[in-house]
Amino acid sequence: MNSTYEYLVIGAGPAGLQLGYFFKQNQRDYLILDRGKCAGNFFNTFPRHRMLISINKIYTGKTNPEVNYRWDWNSLLCDDPELRLKNYTQKYFPDPDLYVQYLGDFAAHYDLNIRYETQVTKVHKADGLFTLTDAEGNTYQAPRLIIATGLWKLMEPDFPGAELCDTYNEHSMNTDDYIGKRVLIVGKGNSAFETADHLTEVANAIHVLSPHSVKMAWETHFVGNLRAINNNFLDTYQLKSQNTVIDANIQSVEKKDGKFLVDIAYSHAKGQTRLVEYDKVILCTGWRFDTSIFDETCMPEMVFNDKLPNQTSEWESANVKDMYIAGTLMQACDFKKTMSGFIHGFRHNVESLSNILELKYHQREWPSEEVELTPQAITSYLIERANNSAPIFLQPGFMAEVLVVDEANRTARCYKSVRKDYIADSFLAENEQYYTLSLEYGHFSGNPFSVERDPDPEKAGEAAYLHPIIRRYNHKMLVTEHHIQDDLESEWNREEYIKPALAFFEEQLAGQEMVEPA
Repeated sequence: MNSTYEYLVIGAGPAGLQLGYFFKQNQRDYLILDRGKCAGNFFNTFPRHRMLISINKIYTGKTNPEVNYRWDWNSLLCDDPELRLKNYTQKYFPDPDLYVQYLGDFAAHYDLNIRYETQVTKVHKADGLFTLTDAEGNTYQAPRLIIATGLWKLMEPDFPGAELCDTYNEHSMNTDDYIGKRVLIVGKGNSAFETADHLTEVANAIHVLSPHSVKMAWETHFVGNLRAINNNFLDTYQLKSQNTVIDANIQSVEKKDGKFLVDIAYSHAKGQTRLVEYDKVILCTGWRFDTSIFDETCMPEMVFNDKLPNQTSEWESANVKDMYIAGTLMQACDFKKTMSGFIHGFRHNVESLSNILELKYHQREWPSEEVELTPQAITSYLIERANNSAPIFLQPGFMAEVLVVDEANRTARCYKSVRKDYIADSFLAENEQYYTLSLEYGHFSGNPFSVERDPDPEKAGEAAYLHPIIRRYNHKMLVTEHHIQDDLESEWNREEYIKPALAFFEEQLAGQEMVEPA
């Protein structure tokens, strides 16, 4: 069988389904290929301890469907309010099995074109066409390919003896196997501490080790760092309950008489080493993108220690034209800074990618809304977006709303869900006057629960917490910017926020002929 489409997508996880939804809406000819038996097959196995750490907040006090996405980190973007995870469970941290059901219902509801149990074994490119071959010898062709396979290949440590250790993917989940045992867990991410918490009641001692110190999500604002739901183990360490967190490198692992002898070198004690004995060693060292299916005609360039494919501001492969990246692989563009590695971030990235593809290949304009060209109308509109937009809230400093002033026609037009670093490479930068709205954190150090706040609007640029920033550009050149002070509940409806913003636009638009308010 040889089939040809406009677009081929590898992967029927959340990203593949989200892209399929937009392809369906735009009436594109596409096919999604997945090796699993169902949509979201990954979640049938992971996380191993069967609890998602992406929140599902039911009671927000808000009625606006868009703003509610800010606290719904699992649902995909769509036009059916029934297809939200809150209609499947009220758990704040949902069960992955329910998520698999949700994704299956999403795919079925929109009748997405998915071919399951199809293992792609080779990707080749010639004469502007990608040819995918599956394990049965079937081939599929398209001029454009989107990779949404996620990260599932283990990041293998390079110390001698790593092959002797268990891995997060395959270690025993039977706690009886760890009763009275000494366990070493290598890694300090959520999978490592999730595993440590699972074993705390039964293990004799648990050591969690990596070269670098623990980073807490509440301190960095990056949800991929250690989350509170997984950090009970830290109490057992700091309160001297036989468990330990170690900053160290492993020099080697040997197995002798059923025991693991681990030679470690401390990160913060120059030259100090120690040989420690364990009954079990579990590697929780993360995953990387698997490039094994690509031949030399379209092998993607890799970054971050060969973890992720390198990408342009359009999420196109940096070295393979017309190959695009979707899903958690998008995080190469904002690595460990915002939320592109997670559903609540990349679903908005995928919407932006869809708009890019429509504009680039089908000459369909980016969706936009017209706004009256008056300081009052523009201020009111951007304050509303600051209060309600999900992309700029969940992707702080990475996604923006862009308002373009058309002086000739005396109008303004707003474009939503635009990647900030794409703007300079796009049609938007052709304009002499446009504004971006983003939500961004300031910079602070020390205790994030004890930060001095100056309520003076003139000091809004020094705000440490999430706050709106409006920037004016002329083509690619930054002209000026206006910061709005951070707010206790991230709502900027108060006069103390609106009046300075209005004054800013009155100054910026001064001298331009304005339309009369409707």
